[in-house]
Amino acid sequence: MTRARAYLDWNATAPLRPEAKAAMLAAMELTGNPSSVHAEGRAARAAVERARAQVAALAGASPGEVVFTSGATEAAATALSGGPVTALATEHDCVLKWADRTVPVDRRGLAEAVNHGCTLTGALAWAGASGETGVIQAQPPVTPARVVADMVQAAGKVPLASLWDGWDFALLSAHKLGGPKGVGAMIVREGRELPPLLRGGGQELGRRSGTENVVGIAGFGAAAEAALADLASGVWERVEALRDGLEARLRETAPELAVLGEGARRLPNTACLALAGWRGETQVMQMDLAGYAVSAGSACSSGKAGPSRALAAMGLGPEIAGSAIRVSLGPTTTEAEVAGFAAAWEERYRRFRLKSA
Repeated sequence: MTRARAYLDWNATAPLRPEAKAAMLAAMELTGNPSSVHAEGRAARAAVERARAQVAALAGASPGEVVFTSGATEAAATALSGGPVTALATEHDCVLKWADRTVPVDRRGLAEAVNHGCTLTGALAWAGASGETGVIQAQPPVTPARVVADMVQAAGKVPLASLWDGWDFALLSAHKLGGPKGVGAMIVREGRELPPLLRGGGQELGRRSGTENVVGIAGFGAAAEAALADLASGVWERVEALRDGLEARLRETAPELAVLGEGARRLPNTACLALAGWRGETQVMQMDLAGYAVSAGSACSSGKAGPSRALAAMGLGPEIAGSAIRVSLGPTTTEAEVAGFAAAWEERYRRFRLKSA
């Protein structure tokens, strides 16, 4: 008999929403190139523009500010190219790899004071929220540099308008909010432009050349619309209660358990848990065998050896950083799944303590 599984790794990728799947299946029936002027081309163009409006609504932008890309990594490369880059020390690698200097964070993961922000040039990359700890950042400093907001993890989990404004470019990823993988967007505030990274046919108002991925974009738009509806429904308040209950229960069993990012405002779905001496990778494998999908840090870096770079930037030593696991819930996560995970973790925790006694 196949063991039932529970997916608790939504920050790595969210399950494809039924609305996104339906939109993609419909888009697969569209024959035309969205740049063609005939009826088939216009039908494909209409699907792209419908999705553009849906993504714009989620981002609090106008449709003309949305540029579709192959993902957030491409969007970051476009927004950060040209001139020096300053980035938060806990940023995702697709941003941090561009950084010439970093902004340090405290043990909660919150940015420390940025000295001489008024003298920054080039780009300042500022994450809306950490994908590892869920910590939501405060307003970035006032600076003449262009502000690139990494909203990949925050989009769809909290209203973006509730975070902070003043950004010039924002990064979004479809698969983090229940859309397909391989499509994302860069939001370009009106009046701000950059040279295109990809040149050619001048698609996306000349900002990103290449024939649009109509199927992926249609799925992105439908997922964005559904995510916006979720924000209005109150479902994330239910998810936050599940997350808080999980943390409280595990701490009753293991008082030494650290909740990383505690004390800061966090995404409602994310629990980053560390217990010194119990390797995060070991816990992930044990939970996987028990039927629960969780992770040890960002999915883009969890296959690499060594503790999380983001957690190390928070001043956490290798013993704590190396023991961290991330449990990230979603709108369809049930109370039974969370309770089942807690029971499985507690059982293995007791075994760990017996072996280490």
